[in-house]
Amino acid sequence: MTTAVSIPTHGGTGGDTAVAARARQVVKAYGTGETRVVALDHVDVDIARGQFTAIMGPSGSGKSTLMHCLAGLDTVTSGEIHLDDTEITKLKDKKLTQLRRDRIGFIFQAFNLLPTLNALENITLPMDIAGRKPDAAWLNRVVETVGLSERLKHRPTQLSGGQQQRVAVARALAARPEIIFGDEPTGNLDSRAGAEVLGFLRRSVDELGQTIVMVTHDPVAASYADRVLYLADGRIVDEMLRPTADAVLDRMKDFDARGRTS
Repeated sequence: MTTAVSIPTHGGTGGDTAVAARARQVVKAYGTGETRVVALDHVDVDIARGQFTAIMGPSGSGKSTLMHCLAGLDTVTSGEIHLDDTEITKLKDKKLTQLRRDRIGFIFQAFNLLPTLNALENITLPMDIAGRKPDAAWLNRVVETVGLSERLKHRPTQLSGGQQQRVAVARALAARPEIIFGDEPTGNLDSRAGAEVLGFLRRSVDELGQTIVMVTHDPVAASYADRVLYLADGRIVDEMLRPTADAVLDRMKDFDARGRTS
């Protein structure tokens, strides 16, 4: 049987750190009565600002559900989620949509680029829809950080998978969101392209001060983070600071072994 652990509010770099998002006693359940399934079981967690957090766990552990709830993409059954000082669990749909558009960035496994737009137009699309002009200096810095300066006029079909995902990363960064959520962002990429994208995410934290939360099953991807949170049966059961791929893999094997003997 797993037990929840207390998760501190600092990340992998040591010292107290501001909190970008936090969950308090969050429960997410589906169905009722005998068919009720608890995906998140009274989760408490703080996400440190300006750091890279990875969320891992076996299939069905609740890792994607936690990310979706933190990002306001899914509702909670009970408990509270705050983005900075805003409690998003009490927002009406219109306000929540506006918050996601203005304050949160998303990177998904599918690139979600519009084929009729070139790379630059895809990057600025969310701001164009919101009627906001991009900060030219920031946009240039983001484009340089992800290495797209020479590819801005190319459409998605003219770009490799890794380049398309870099466009998606740049799109998430360009609006200067408070926090970026990535759901298996390198899941559709080969190891080389995946390493490129993860390197860009790491640089966006180190050089641009971005806050990133990424769900992944890949120990190598998790090793780019400052901190790894482990979920099992809807609870956060462990964390690792300054992870390495080997250490993450060993920890996941340990969880697998526990699951087989429990």
